[in-house]
Amino acid sequence: MRVDKFLWHVRYFKTRSIATEEVGKNRVWINEVLAKPAKEVQIGDKIRVRKNQIFYEMEVLQIPKSRLGAKLVSLYIKDRTDSKQLEQLELRKSSQDYYRIRGEGRPTKRDRRDIDDFMSDFDDFEVN
Repeated sequence: MRVDKFLWHVRYFKTRSIATEEVGKNRVWINEVLAKPAKEVQIGDKIRVRKNQIFYEMEVLQIPKSRLGAKLVSLYIKDRTDSKQLEQLELRKSSQDYYRIRGEGRPTKRDRRDIDDFMSDFDDFEVN
């Protein structure tokens, strides 16, 4: 199976075209060799993917026939990602919350309508 198709089947990428782009951008290695989108994946191969500024590593246990449900992915690959890489990802996520608290920022469309309704109540008053 092609590496781009495999990465899409095991849910590392949302679409196959994104998987093909990432492989084409030299962000995927198979057995320590830079891969091209059409490179075939075999059982026992070690795949390394650079995504979200960290390196994910996995070992191929089986080749799926179609896209898998999230619960079945562990039957087809074994995750060998270094725990330091995962900690680094968590640190980046938590540091982003420091700058902008989740939920703050631009108002939603509903919020804007509520604000407009509230402000329109004050338009009825005359200022002397």
